[in-house]
Amino acid sequence: MTAGHLAVIDMQRVFADPASPWATPRYADAVAGVRSLLPAFADRVTFTRFQAPGEPTGAWRAYYAQWAFALQPPDSGLWQLSEEFADLAGHVVTATTLGKWTPQLAARVGPGERLILAGVSTDCCVLSTALAAADAGTEVLVVADACAGVDDDSHLKALQIMELYRPLIRVTTVDDLLAEPGP
Repeated sequence: MTAGHLAVIDMQRVFADPASPWATPRYADAVAGVRSLLPAFADRVTFTRFQAPGEPTGAWRAYYAQWAFALQPPDSGLWQLSEEFADLAGHVVTATTLGKWTPQLAARVGPGERLILAGVSTDCCVLSTALAAADAGTEVLVVADACAGVDDDSHLKALQIMELYRPLIRVTTVDDLLAEPGP
């Protein structure tokens, strides 16, 4: 068993579908990385889902003016976990924010535990979650090869930015994480 709690960020149809405006080109690579991690965490896994708010407020109004396609109801297929994870997600946290460090996720992780992040997109929701969790005093590990960005360059830049936050945030790989001694 690997120490910590795995949060799988936004592995949803909206990011998996190549026809989606929010398609993540290396989504399948992130899927492979996440699937490699799941057995090491057993019931210490939380999947997150992004969904649009019912009524955008503040700066979100301009955001959804740009991304009007995303103003779909919560039960839209767009927001469902992709088929690779639909039956594996025992715990799901849904948020209308980019960052998923919500009170629900914080409670699942628990005080003093470390948070391991995988998912999409590295340069948006993973980054936003990592920074908020680190600010809350949680040790964060981002599994680079279990994440994917909007493109390769943005993915790498986001990883480089998060690495600047050491020791609060550390970037690792699936192999290195799974090779760590258990608790």
